[in-house]
Amino acid sequence: MTERRRYPSDLSDARWELVEPVLTAWRAERRGRGLDIGRPPDHDLRSLLDAILYVNRTGIPWRYLPHDYPHWNTVYAYFARWQAEGVFDQLNSLLRRRVRRQEGREEEPSACVIDSQSVKTSTNVPTADQGVDAGKKIVGRKRSIVIDTVGLLLGVLVTAASVQDSIAGQALIEKVAAEHPTVRKTWVDGGYRQHLVEHAATLGIDMHIVRRDPTTRGFTVLPRRWTVERTLGWLMNHRRLARDYEAKPHRSEAMIHLAMISLMTRRLTAESTPSWRGT
Repeated sequence: MTERRRYPSDLSDARWELVEPVLTAWRAERRGRGLDIGRPPDHDLRSLLDAILYVNRTGIPWRYLPHDYPHWNTVYAYFARWQAEGVFDQLNSLLRRRVRRQEGREEEPSACVIDSQSVKTSTNVPTADQGVDAGKKIVGRKRSIVIDTVGLLLGVLVTAASVQDSIAGQALIEKVAAEHPTVRKTWVDGGYRQHLVEHAATLGIDMHIVRRDPTTRGFTVLPRRWTVERTLGWLMNHRRLARDYEAKPHRSEAMIHLAMISLMTRRLTAESTPSWRGT
């Protein structure tokens, strides 16, 4: 059987080596718990992850996966299972530490930046999971993310667009305090309220609100906050994230983790991301 042609979103051998141990250990652990009793699984883990990354990068529906990948139903089942069992979160954490170490930084950050992005939703998203962002006049969902100062993801929370930034920010800052105790400083924009600053202080984190000068006209780069805007720009290069297509919010969070996993593996192997600019 001849090997299929590789798609631009597929993992190279070097990138696959970065993630393969986690997926292999996940499969071995399942078999150890007796969850995969019977004949050995037919599906190659690399092909499954390549198919998921293809959906993430191109934005196609699952049913439209090319036939040289495993069946779409199988691919989606693995995507849902890996999301539910924290595999994408684990990969994101391991790769982030490696990127920081490669760039001569400590593995755990001492500061972070929080921001949100409201996006429209597709027709398959339940009405109960949507809301209206009155400020941006968007009906859909809101992605609240927290990143380190390099721009790498520390946490993400997807909510209805009507949820206030401070409410989502409180959940994120508590997650950061629990999982990254070295963080002592964070920057946010003017949409975050003073009570969140006070709550962060009780967790030992100094929160600074970076405000835009009201006399400034046009685009201006805000200190510290530009890194999170850049990360949101990275995410939007993945067409599955141009609009929220996921029926469940935690699946939307998984798609964001996948985009960062793809980005970090390329960063670690010094591979460029193919785009229309190179054609």
